[in-house]
Amino acid sequence: MLVFARSSLSRQFLLISFPVLLAGMLVIGYLIGNQVEENVAESMGGVSGLYVDSFVAPHVQSLLTAQELSEAEQRALGKLLTETQLGKRIVAFKVWRRDGRILYSADASQIGKFFPLGEGLTEALAGRVHSEISKLSAEENALEVRKFSRLVETYVPIHAAGVGKVIAVAEFYQPVDEVMHASAAAQRESWLVVGVTTLVMFLLLFVLVRRGSQTIEHQRRELHEKISQLIALNSQNELLHDRVRRAAASTTALNETYLRRISADLHDGPGQDLGFALMRFETVTEELFNFPASVDGPGFADETLRPIRAAIASALADLRLICNGLQLPELEPLTLGEIAARAVRDFESKTGVKVAVRTGELGRVASLPVKIALYRLLQEALANGFRHAGGKGQRVELKLEGARLEVVIGDNGPGFDPQAAVREGQLGLRGMRERVEVLGGTFGTLSRSTQGTVIRVSLPLVVPEMKYD
Repeated sequence: MLVFARSSLSRQFLLISFPVLLAGMLVIGYLIGNQVEENVAESMGGVSGLYVDSFVAPHVQSLLTAQELSEAEQRALGKLLTETQLGKRIVAFKVWRRDGRILYSADASQIGKFFPLGEGLTEALAGRVHSEISKLSAEENALEVRKFSRLVETYVPIHAAGVGKVIAVAEFYQPVDEVMHASAAAQRESWLVVGVTTLVMFLLLFVLVRRGSQTIEHQRRELHEKISQLIALNSQNELLHDRVRRAAASTTALNETYLRRISADLHDGPGQDLGFALMRFETVTEELFNFPASVDGPGFADETLRPIRAAIASALADLRLICNGLQLPELEPLTLGEIAARAVRDFESKTGVKVAVRTGELGRVASLPVKIALYRLLQEALANGFRHAGGKGQRVELKLEGARLEVVIGDNGPGFDPQAAVREGQLGLRGMRERVEVLGGTFGTLSRSTQGTVIRVSLPLVVPEMKYD
């Protein structure tokens, strides 16, 4: 079965159609043969019937008024069968009365017996010649069946001269040799015609199927090649996608490292210099306040130096805020729940707004890029909620779904149009979306006027990272 399924279409056609066509040819030949036998039998019976009617009818005209044949008429019928060419072709002969009584038979024991009216006798009584190949199974064929298995049985109506009335029926039997010979010849001719026609049709169909099979095979090979190319490209894309995700995850951690280094450099470099300058500036200012009034020290310090001092102090404060924003807490040893609590606590300490936090079981291990993304996401989303919703109804929910972390951040503020925010290029939403999607997560926002805003995020717990030597 597997070999057949793997064969070409043309070979499958050969294997299936040839037996079907061969069986069809045999069936057609058999049916034609049977029809030929019937036609030949009817033809022979019709010709012989006319001959019998011409020779037999004159000897039975007395039946128009009488009920029996005379002995002279019976002898005349006997001579007719033995001394004429017709008699040599007929192996049995009977004359029937209209009521089913045998008036004459080569077997004298059957004369005078009654038998049921069969199909052939009934048709003959109606004026029609009936001929068929009989298997001699009727009761009145007891003598014939001893010598023959089949005979051509013919019923011929006998008409009264000048009247046209059927006065009796002549039944005679002929051997089937002539019928079988004619039937065999007809069968051979019919099988030859059917065979040649079938062969021509088969060859034409095979040519068409062969061409279609070659086309299909060619297209199948091309399709297989294209599929192979697509599989190779898909494998390459998967490999590149995996490398991109690994690189993105590593970049997330590297970015935070660089930001921490920049924060430390700002704090230890410009921050320290600004602090030292401010300290020295305050010392100089105090000395100027102690100068005599004639020198105008206090006035000069108050009018000129105080604004400079304020500017330096403001720059130092801003620089410290920038350093604090750039530098993340040490997240690697913390669990996801501890990171969420830390981010919320930092937000609450800066804004004084209480945030409702609900977390499920979050004890699973997560990659560092995921922890960083979670902290930055909560940091940015809570800040946006405070900025645009005034901190009204802010809430955070964390739970695990299989190997993914599901995060929901919401508020009860006035809401906004997410599509408009995308068109306007809101950096907060775009930055959060990129941070999540680069790790293979999903990011979605739902916001309606007067119904607040909900941010839904799904992150994989484990993200492969590139290893750098």
